Amino acid sequence: MASRLMMSVSGIRGVVGETMTPELILRAGGAFARHVKGGPVVIGRDSRPTGEAISRGMQSALAMSGCDVIDIGLVPTPTVQVMVEHLGAAGGIVISASHNPIQWNAFKLINSSGTFLNEKDINRYFSMMDLEPEHRPWNRIGTIAADMSSFEIHIKKVMKVINVGKIRKRKFRVVLDSVNGAGSLITRELLGRLGCEVIPLFCEPDKPFPRGAEPLPENLRALSAAVRKHRADIGFAQDPDADRLAIVDDAGRPIGEELTVALAAERMLSKKKGMVVVNLSTSRAVEDVAIRHGAPFLRAKVGEINVVEAMRRKGALIGGEGNGGVISPEVHLGRDSLVGIGYVLDMLAARGQSISDAVSALPSYVMKKGKVSFDPSTFDASVLDRIRNDFKNDKISAADGLRIDFRAGSPYAGGWVHLRPSNTEPVFRIIAEGPDKERAESIYSRFEKIFR
Repeated sequence: MASRLMMSVSGIRGVVGETMTPELILRAGGAFARHVKGGPVVIGRDSRPTGEAISRGMQSALAMSGCDVIDIGLVPTPTVQVMVEHLGAAGGIVISASHNPIQWNAFKLINSSGTFLNEKDINRYFSMMDLEPEHRPWNRIGTIAADMSSFEIHIKKVMKVINVGKIRKRKFRVVLDSVNGAGSLITRELLGRLGCEVIPLFCEPDKPFPRGAEPLPENLRALSAAVRKHRADIGFAQDPDADRLAIVDDAGRPIGEELTVALAAERMLSKKKGMVVVNLSTSRAVEDVAIRHGAPFLRAKVGEINVVEAMRRKGALIGGEGNGGVISPEVHLGRDSLVGIGYVLDMLAARGQSISDAVSALPSYVMKKGKVSFDPSTFDASVLDRIRNDFKNDKISAADGLRIDFRAGSPYAGGWVHLRPSNTEPVFRIIAEGPDKERAESIYSRFEKIFR
């Protein structure tokens, strides 16, 4: 059965040769040229083998519609966001299917402020895809030029907000697993400038993904083994477009990507007070860190742009998503693994801590994530109403799917569950968290049975 084309606030995703086709590239490029009113567009891609061909097709589509195109090559998603802002471009396109398997590719669409299109803008853009592209005559087409300065600009922005001198004195030994993705080269460069001894693992972007694309514990066995083998201080893992960061501690244990944002929040709030914003699926550990520091805390809908818009409205100090996506306004308003790396090393250097010591000082919860496949055309949305009625005595948010925080007296007290359809896959996500493994498993099992 052919795959579906996924169109959501996260962009457009499809399997190359099935739903990701030359015709789609032409429609998507023409619509984006119309969206930016013919202004300059920055394009970057991850290391997928289909990325270069799709990038060239998109560049042609944009130029034929009158846009000047700045091609920054194989770079992380956050680097494209940084460059849109730096160059004053009208928008940007990242060609990356992020955590999806290698046969997928996608377009992530960026506005002139360097952030992704919000729900209103993306829906307007999708309607433009139904229109014929506005091709320009031969003497009015746009130009296509390369810009190789993006690594330098992005790295300098990160280094500007951390204590480089203290980090260099620690001489961290770091194992880096970039899944042969877009973070492979730029992250090694950043770590090298921070005085780290870098042990590269899967940092060859001309080779296939050697593990599951997501930096989940089950995909980080090689990284864990390498940290132990080399007696490294820390291991960092990225996804293919390097907007997500997971960490392996000095004993070779994955700490769970949920704690990446908790560590970043701890680092920021120990320096100054400010609001913390995360999505509805993010661990309660981040909320507890905010409470510990007396900082205001807010949850937004899942999706980077939803967190970013809430952060912008509230003037937040730090934020992110529990999948390892740190968002720091002092660098740029987007998930960025390089920022996460900089903040973690900065905190460890300032405190003289090991990463295992830093993690042991964080609130401790156990999370269980899973997903159940479904057919959107036949899914019965009333199941959420029935669940809502069954748990009406607990704290419920229906801002994005259904989140239930279980109150005292409930058999699940101290835990929560978030139920929502994915923006990027035809699945229903179930995320449960509890103060211990037994509670988390119990919560998850209860709701999985409902959807099964």
